[in-house]
Parts: sequence; structure tokens; C-alpha cells
Amino acid sequence: MNEQVKDYLDKYPSEIIDMYNNLRRMIFDSVPCEIEEKLWAKLPSYYVGEAFVRLIPFKDHINVEAQAVLQHKEELACYKITPKGMLQIYLKQDMPSELLKQIFAETLER
Repeated sequence: MNEQVKDYLDKYPSEIIDMYNNLRRMIFDSVPCEIEEKLWAKLPSYYVGEAFVRLIPFKDHINVEAQAVLQHKEELACYKITPKGMLQIYLKQDMPSELLKQIFAETLER
């Protein structure tokens, strides 16, 4: 893990860090190409060329910013999607792992 991203995560509760690591692993598993991990505007971001996914942790949820989220709005009906198109996944919610991998792949392989 990028050292800046690791330092950024250290201020969050362990449940959020575990959830973040799970999402991060899904990003890397979703595409066969090289992914660049870095902080962009102080937000953990994952790039393939110009395409990106951002994972934005909060104390009780993580926002997932990925271009393909809105294409799967119906499948994500039980989750909140912000006005900016970010998917919010709360600690108490089940994670739609397979759908997220698909969203990450569609976002990063365009």
C-alpha cells in the first residue's frame, strides 16, 4: 500500500480500515493492468491512465467514486448514491462484492 494512503487511513476506526482494505483488494482484483495508488486532493485514488476510482472513508461509511456507479443504479437500489454519483456503503450493510468488481472494471478499463 502507498505510504501516504496508509498514513491517511491511520486516523480511522479499525472497522473502516478493514472495509477499506477489502474494497482496495477488489479494485486490484478487478483489472489485469497496472493500477497507480496515490492521494489526489488528499483522497485515496486508484488510476489506470486517466480513469480512476476513489475510496473516501468516513467514521461509519466509505464513499466509492467510480464513473460506472450510475450505470448500476437499479442494482444498487438499497444503497445511498450521493448527488455527485458516489456510492455510500455503511459498516452495517452487506458489501455487493461482485457488482463492485464489475463497476471497478468498467470504470478502469474504459
